[in-house]
Amino acid sequence: MSLTLDTYRLLGRSGLRVSPLALGAATFGTEWGWGAEQDEARKLFDLYVERGGNFIDTANTYTNGSSERLLGEFTRDNRESLVLATKYSTLRRPGDPNSGGPHRKSLFASVEASLRQLNTDYIDLLYLHVWDFTTPVEEILRGMDDLVRQGKVLYVAISNAPAWQVSRMQAIADLRGWSPLVALQIEYNLIERTGERDLIPMAREMGLGVVPYSPLAGGVLTGKYSRDDLTATNAAVDDGTRKNFNIVNGGLTERNLDIADVVKEVATELGRTTAQVGLAWTLQNPDVTASLIGARTLAQLEDNLGALEADFTASQLARLDEASAIGLGFPHDMLASDRMGAVTHGDLKVETRR
Repeated sequence: MSLTLDTYRLLGRSGLRVSPLALGAATFGTEWGWGAEQDEARKLFDLYVERGGNFIDTANTYTNGSSERLLGEFTRDNRESLVLATKYSTLRRPGDPNSGGPHRKSLFASVEASLRQLNTDYIDLLYLHVWDFTTPVEEILRGMDDLVRQGKVLYVAISNAPAWQVSRMQAIADLRGWSPLVALQIEYNLIERTGERDLIPMAREMGLGVVPYSPLAGGVLTGKYSRDDLTATNAAVDDGTRKNFNIVNGGLTERNLDIADVVKEVATELGRTTAQVGLAWTLQNPDVTASLIGARTLAQLEDNLGALEADFTASQLARLDEASAIGLGFPHDMLASDRMGAVTHGDLKVETRR
């Protein structure tokens, strides 16, 4: 079924309504050597909002702070109608260990800096950006709750953290009456589906809306790479490009290119682009609230928004699933087996959620 940016969805266990595609603002600014200059970034913002989009995602250190500063300027006239999400815990000042991490000092300083850069009195959605395995979860949750009670943050969320820690945090928040987590941001796409093992089922059970980033797997699903890019000569060239990044981080493999081939086949059948198919696939998962798009040009954004109109057949979804399927591992595969069903229920027909 076709969607539009104003087909708003509830975010997790909250009443907050957000667009099915979120505008990622990591491309706002060129301090990282790529991205959109101010004028181009303004055009991206305006197009997204004009189409009914209201969910905008950034972080305190994206493009060295330019992303938040540009959004602070762009949202002067319509701040209240937008859902601004930002993140904290990445290092803000090299050499200062307390300028990063999830702890209370970093949390409060980061939020104050984001409020200044975003030119706003409050943040709609604050994510813990990166888990560090050192800060006690009670410290994080209490700090987040204090900010909510102060009105500086409305909702809290988490990204890049183990499922068991997130579920533990949600249980503690519920038991102590602290602000619950309402969203989980993870990498999720046809190439990276390991979130289906624990993270996504956990989010469903604990009331977190899933917000996938990198839905196109760093561009691999767009069909821009070929098997020539797998050669040792190409892989050895450290030129700082997206291609080299994908090679070094294992994004370019025979398996991944095979998946991209199936995406291309389905795109041709639908009369869509490969990017639209990759994005639209993430939205087929009922646990996904909104996928993040990170366009650098108006043409890219226009193309990405076309994903909302993509409509798959059951056969096409089955082919995409088969090409990208992963084993869920222990204990999921064992528990889902017919043998385990017989052991626990005998001949009874019992509906289960998997």
